[in-house]
Order: sequence, then C-alpha cells, then structure tokens
Amino acid sequence: MRLWWDARSARERWLVGIMLLLAAILLVWLIVVRPLSDALDAVRMRHGAAAVALAEARARVAPASSGGRAAAGPVDAIAAGSAAAAGFPNARIAARGPGRASASLDAARPQALFGWIAQMEQAGLVVEQLRVQANADRTVSAEMVLGARR
Repeated sequence: MRLWWDARSARERWLVGIMLLLAAILLVWLIVVRPLSDALDAVRMRHGAAAVALAEARARVAPASSGGRAAAGPVDAIAAGSAAAAGFPNARIAARGPGRASASLDAARPQALFGWIAQMEQAGLVVEQLRVQANADRTVSAEMVLGARR
C-alpha cells in the first residue's frame, strides 16, 4: 500500500484523501446519524400513541355524567391549577366575570390539550368556546372560554 501511495502525484494524493474523507462522512451518516434519527421518530410516534391511550383510559375510568359535578371554587383558579398539573405552566388564564374565565396556549400537543380539557370538565368546568389552530411544528395553539358547571 505504501508503494502505491508513493507512486501517486501530490494532486492524486489530495484527491484520494478528499475521497476517503467524504467516504468517512458518508459512513458516519449512514451508521450513526440515520439510525438515531429513525429511533427519535419512532419514540415520538410511540409517545403520541401513549398520550392518546392515556387520555382514553382516563376517559373510561372517570366518565363525566350528564349532570356532572359543579365547580368547587373560582373558574380561573381551577383552570390554573389543572393547567399546572397537566404540564402547561405558560397557559394564560384570566377571569372574565363570575363563573367564567378565558385560557390561551401558544403551543401544545393536541393529545395533551384535549386531555387537559377533559380534566377540566371532570373538575366541574364547561368549555363554552374553543378555537384551535395548527402550528407549523406539529403543535396547536388554543383559545377557550371556560364556565362553571351549575
């Protein structure tokens, strides 16, 4: 191999060196980066499926009856507490008079958002208005008006 290398001109040595460098980069891409990217995508898919399954299980365990229970406290306080428990500490919640509040989120996974809404309904709140828009990063933004169940 040394004799072959010494027989090459300086220009050929540079070209062979660049070729080997590019081949090494390609191998690192194929052996390391692509499998890690595929594994990350699979984990994201499993997480989304698990979030949906959790929301469905919670809905089966504690179904809301037709009458439901009444809200125990101010609507904005109940919504703020359930937002923190559901993992939405940046939710903007404001009181809109007695027995009403508004809430908005800039980015949330759809499964988590609707799971949080189900938790609020179990806590005695009713979603009077809901507007959800898709974001570019597979999340949604939401604005809602909540009221106390009577």
